[in-house]
Amino acid sequence: MASDARHHCICSAPAGRGDIRLDVFLSSRFPELSRSRIQTLIKGGKVDINGGPVTKPSQTVRPGDRVSIVIPPPKPLELEPEAIEFDILYEDEYLVVLDKPPGLVVHPAPGHDTGTLVHGLLHRCDGLSGIGGTARPGIVHRLDKDTSGVMIVAKTDAAHQILSLQFKNGQIGKEYLALVHGIVQSPSGKIDAAIARHQLKRKEMCVRASAGRHALSLWERREAFAVGCSLLSVKIKTGRTHQIRVHLAHIGHPVVGDSVYGRGIAGWKRIWAGREVDAPVVRRQMLHAFRISFDHPLSRERLLFEAPLPEDMSTVLDALRTSQLKN
Repeated sequence: MASDARHHCICSAPAGRGDIRLDVFLSSRFPELSRSRIQTLIKGGKVDINGGPVTKPSQTVRPGDRVSIVIPPPKPLELEPEAIEFDILYEDEYLVVLDKPPGLVVHPAPGHDTGTLVHGLLHRCDGLSGIGGTARPGIVHRLDKDTSGVMIVAKTDAAHQILSLQFKNGQIGKEYLALVHGIVQSPSGKIDAAIARHQLKRKEMCVRASAGRHALSLWERREAFAVGCSLLSVKIKTGRTHQIRVHLAHIGHPVVGDSVYGRGIAGWKRIWAGREVDAPVVRRQMLHAFRISFDHPLSRERLLFEAPLPEDMSTVLDALRTSQLKN
């Protein structure tokens, strides 16, 4: 049976920069652990500073302090495997690269106890990393429920740790395709705008320079359609929650079908009003994780994978191109 693993680290924050919260310090040293899991470990007495136990995530850490954290082995998974439809693009003993279909929730959460990608992974894969906890085995990063496209899943704890560090250090290449409202005039551009949680709508994010975390998105215009929308490719250099949707809405080009940060389905139908053809059917945000590249956690070989456009987004683009010709 696996035993608890104790890790030691020395705080090396520059003097004069002020004290650091314990949970923030540990998050920087263990990127494979979520902030909430670190806080749970602290409150559970699994962390000490200079040999003394602490139970408050807000406890301060000073330069030179010796911090120890005990990381228990993952608990046996309690989730029941389910047959879930998704395509595997690549698999070896360390990781899986897959194409997540739109409408599929990545991991269990309130209101989604079954039918998630995790349930499907348990059905299809022999083993998954346990670092993410019992509800998120193997999950190194996420896509929103209604965002489709390529994802990486870790099968071992070592692979999980290495891939998490690559995400943290910006070594993962991520490119998305986004259909947005409006004719984008410039051929390319960048959005360098900090993102924070919305002060009133706690489930939403927003651009907020004063309290946000650095977020950078680079975009290129691929196509523009006379009906009043554009297809962009977007590369994100950071991985903030809802980053692309928030950034594109911030510059006045929200993602088509985005009901949270954009104009929703009604806004899509409005731009087709009075035209000879009906609006192509849109039931979700038109955002697709098209391409991902990373270093293999064992061989260090640079790998690149692409996920084809899902049928709904491909159908919409075909209809836009046909309408363009008719007009």
